[in-house]
Amino acid sequence: MQVKRFFAADMRQAMKLVRDELGAEAAIIGNRRIAGGVELTAALDYKLSALAPRVPNMELEDELRKTQSRIASAQAELSLRSSEGEAAAGTNRQLFAGQPLTAGLPLTAAEPLVEQVQAEPRRPQPEPAAPARGVDTRTLDSMRSELNSLRELMEVQLGSLAWNQLQGSQPAQANLWRRLQRIGLSGPLSRDLLALIKGIEEPRQAWRMLLAHLARMIATPDVEPLEEGGVIAMVGPAGMGKTTTLAKLAARYVLKYGAQSIALVSMDSFRIGAQEQLKTLGRILNVSVTHVDPGQSLAQALEPLLRKRVVLIDTAGLQASDPALRMQLESLAGRGIKSKNYLVLATTSQKQVLTAAYHSYKRCGLAGCILTKLDETASLGEVLSLAIGHELPVAYLTDGPRIPDDLHLPRRHQLVSRAVSVQMQEEPSEEAMADMFADIYHSPTKQVS
Repeated sequence: MQVKRFFAADMRQAMKLVRDELGAEAAIIGNRRIAGGVELTAALDYKLSALAPRVPNMELEDELRKTQSRIASAQAELSLRSSEGEAAAGTNRQLFAGQPLTAGLPLTAAEPLVEQVQAEPRRPQPEPAAPARGVDTRTLDSMRSELNSLRELMEVQLGSLAWNQLQGSQPAQANLWRRLQRIGLSGPLSRDLLALIKGIEEPRQAWRMLLAHLARMIATPDVEPLEEGGVIAMVGPAGMGKTTTLAKLAARYVLKYGAQSIALVSMDSFRIGAQEQLKTLGRILNVSVTHVDPGQSLAQALEPLLRKRVVLIDTAGLQASDPALRMQLESLAGRGIKSKNYLVLATTSQKQVLTAAYHSYKRCGLAGCILTKLDETASLGEVLSLAIGHELPVAYLTDGPRIPDDLHLPRRHQLVSRAVSVQMQEEPSEEAMADMFADIYHSPTKQVS
């Protein structure tokens, strides 16, 4: 039997290492959390009848030894007390009958202690010592970590089993799953789409209907935000294209309605040259630019601009842990602002980056999203999955540096066609398909109308 340990950042990467090294027949015989990731112990030609050796839990055994020591100390204390008569002796017998303090100790060592208690006078019983909370917390954290590792392991294994079963029983459905994975759609969204075309047998018709359903799921505003007017803020992490998008929006409005009824506001005092960049744009478009410093009231800064039909706000792209980000989002969410905040998302970003951006900026209240850098992206499925899953209307698209020519209103069917045209050319690997199915176990079944 070949036994080997594998180290990785998470359970899915560790499972991939096991499959690559030992193959699909390898058995997982141990897993634990370590600093910086997880450790898996895998075996090839592992016999199920052979029991794996027990790995001692040192923290748990230490707690048991401390508990046993406290029990022995309590019994030693009780051995110095006596009863004030037969009634007290009877009370002590009931106490020992209800709470067996001698659990885990030899019976011959416990019996003399009971007799001693009956003969000596009773003293006030001290309160039991409180358990060490720090140790208990560490033990609970260790148990949670182990349970999370087991859950991840089960999800990966279940995803692989479900994918293999689907390939054998429903090859046509498996082919559609592969095509959706090439687009980059998430597992839960793919599941919902395939549930809508269950009765369609012909592959081409099924694919066309699937794409039609995907287009209908993409939400877009009923009225273009610039036409609706008001205070419009660009929010999102650094590098997503907020300032460039604001410049395109401002130029689009000035070319159509003139520069008299629009104003620009900058809340970005952190990035070098950000304010100067917006000042240059204001001079070119002949539009006023207002700068809001950290700690300054946004409501007061906007008060002189209330007569403007459109006010565009450029915000700073800050890390989620930065306290200045919380203050910035609270300002935008203030009651007197009535700002429509649009999350700017670069379609070139990874799935984890897009998800983190949404969760960091949703606290200010999002009216929708703006998708940028479509000309540079290799996949649109990730950002479409996020927009659909969190019900974010897609307000604008940008696909180049030209101002304002590369700013477009979204057309849902065109967006889906573009997603199909930039899909991966090679077939997804078996590991990628298993991961997609494992992703489904994170999301409950959702009814799609």
